Amino acid sequence: MHLSTHNWMRAEPLEVTLKRIKRLGFESIEISGEPRQYETKVSRPLLKQYGIRCWGAVTLTLGERNLAAKSDAQRAASVDYVKSVVTMVKELDGTEITIVPATVGKIVPDSTPELEWKWVVQGLKEVYAHAERSGVRMAIEPLNRFETYFLNRADQALRLAQDVGPNCGVCLDVFHMNIEEVDMHQAIRRVGKRLADVHVAENNRLAPGMGNVDWKKLVATLREVGYDGALTMEAVAPVDRTPVSPWPDQVERNPVDIPPEQLKFIQDHGSSLLSEAFYTHLYETASKTLLPLIR
Repeated sequence: MHLSTHNWMRAEPLEVTLKRIKRLGFESIEISGEPRQYETKVSRPLLKQYGIRCWGAVTLTLGERNLAAKSDAQRAASVDYVKSVVTMVKELDGTEITIVPATVGKIVPDSTPELEWKWVVQGLKEVYAHAERSGVRMAIEPLNRFETYFLNRADQALRLAQDVGPNCGVCLDVFHMNIEEVDMHQAIRRVGKRLADVHVAENNRLAPGMGNVDWKKLVATLREVGYDGALTMEAVAPVDRTPVSPWPDQVERNPVDIPPEQLKFIQDHGSSLLSEAFYTHLYETASKTLLPLIR
């Protein structure tokens, strides 16, 4: 296993992210699924420069992106979007794509469970064919009930992966599992060899080491099922604006330009634009907590 990270949690140049994680022992990045923002002709040389490989990418299933939409045109556009992320991963020599099938933040269905499942399977099968040709493994990620109605647990994601194809995997996120699973370790065992990616954050969505997750036991369970991939940092720090905040300099006071969609996405996750010092502290804590367990 090795440490990886997402980069959607703070608006900063990719080079700033790479410089930080290289210093702290991270080996790869799971780049945000925005191919137009991260053009491979620019990103690829930066990854090489800092000795960080592309582990993969995560779909940012926002706005009109929705494989479970009732609109045929919307579903087709969503399939094209996910396929473009697969292509980005291929061009960056990555190995996986984490897919959230339905719009993040959408908690009201468009249709019946049977029809939505059928639509999602059809769309994912089209993506799967493209991913298999590209040498990129798909990983279906369930989120907690407050972010999606469609997939919330490991058993649901496993069934969807089985319906899509024999090499379709599952991504498990420790924060979401802490909310939805009766036993997150049993959930890992149930997914077994289909486990293709693991996202890490505490029960409070701070960095590993800042909550109550038993990381030693979690890593041992991952080893038990033969998982040898990335532990991808996805800490989304809740902003404490009260007088008892332990982080008075948590929020960025001079924010860089950020697209409104990305800002809304971060704020919808209960966070905000974090200061570089606090954001770096999250990574330092994750590195200190996890590296001794996986080396």
